Amino acid sequence: MSPLGFNDPLSAVASVVTGVAIVLSLIKYYLYLTCGHFTSSRKMEGKTVIITGANSGIGKETARDLAKRGARVIMACRNMETAKQAQDEIVKETGNQNVTVLKLDLSSQASVREFAAEVLRTERKLDVLVHNAGFAETFRKTQSVDGIEFTMATNHYGPFLLTHLLIDLLKRSAPSRIVVVASELYRFASVNLNNLNPVGSLPAYLYYVSKCANIMFTRELARRLEGTSVTANCLHPGMIDSGIWRNVPFPLTLPMRVIKSFFKTNVEGAQTSLYLACSEEVQGVSGKYFMDCKEASLSAGISDMEKARKLWDESAKIVKLTESDPKI
Repeated sequence: MSPLGFNDPLSAVASVVTGVAIVLSLIKYYLYLTCGHFTSSRKMEGKTVIITGANSGIGKETARDLAKRGARVIMACRNMETAKQAQDEIVKETGNQNVTVLKLDLSSQASVREFAAEVLRTERKLDVLVHNAGFAETFRKTQSVDGIEFTMATNHYGPFLLTHLLIDLLKRSAPSRIVVVASELYRFASVNLNNLNPVGSLPAYLYYVSKCANIMFTRELARRLEGTSVTANCLHPGMIDSGIWRNVPFPLTLPMRVIKSFFKTNVEGAQTSLYLACSEEVQGVSGKYFMDCKEASLSAGISDMEKARKLWDESAKIVKLTESDPKI
C-alpha cells in the first residue's frame, strides 16, 4: 500500500494530480474574484488621450475602451505596422474615427522630442497622458541611441522627458491627468542614485529598477504639480500575459507556461489604467499608487521624497533638458 493509503500507485498519482488541479483552480478563481473592474459607463467625448505602447497588450485594450467612450485617442507607438493594424481594429469595432497613430520610440530622446513637437503642433488640448509602454529584457545588454541602458531609457527616461515636453499643454487643458503604469515588482529592487545609467547590470533586474523609478517619478511629479489641477498617479496592472514576456529565454519559458496561467488577461490588466484615466472618484487625487482600481500602500523605502527629488534632478541631466524646455 502506498503512503497515501492507495493500493494502486496510479490511483495515488491521479489523486495527487486532481488535488493539485483543484487547488490551482481555487487560486485562479480567487484571483478572478479579487480582480478590480472599472464598471463606470462614463463617456469621454471631447477628451484627448495619449497612450504610449497602444499597439498591443494592456495599452491596446486601454485605447479600445477609451475609443468606445468617445475619446480622441492618440496611439503613440514604436512599431507603426502593428499600431496601424490595432488602429484599424479599434476604429472598426468602436465606430470612433477619431483614433490616430503617431510614431514614438521612447528609447530615443530625438524621437520623444519629434513626437511632442507634432502633438503640440496639431492638438489644442490633452486631457490624459497614459505612460503605458514598457520594455523588458532578460540577459541581453543593450544601449539606446543616446548611450543609455535600453530598459531604463524606454521605461523611465523617455516618459520623464515626454512629460516635461507636454506639461504646458496638460496645464492648459486642466483638469487633466497623468497615469503611469508601474508594477509591484518594484519591491524586488531599488534605484541606485550613484549609477543611473547601469549599462553593465542585468537587464531583468533593471526592469524592476525602472518600475521603482516610475513610482518615484510619479510622486515627485505630483508634488511639483500641486495647485495646477494636473494630477499624476501610478498603478500596478497585475501580472499580465503580454508581449513584455517575449524575451524570456528557454528553458525559463517552461515554468512560465504554468505561471502565466494565473496572469490577468489584457482586458483585466487595463482596468486600473482606465479607472485612473476616467473615474470621477479620483478627480483631484494625486501622487498615489493604485492596484485593482483602489489605492494601495507603498514600501517605506520608495516613499523617501528626498531620493525622489534626487532622481528627478539627475534624470533632467540625463535627458538633457534645456532652458527653453518647459519646466515642472
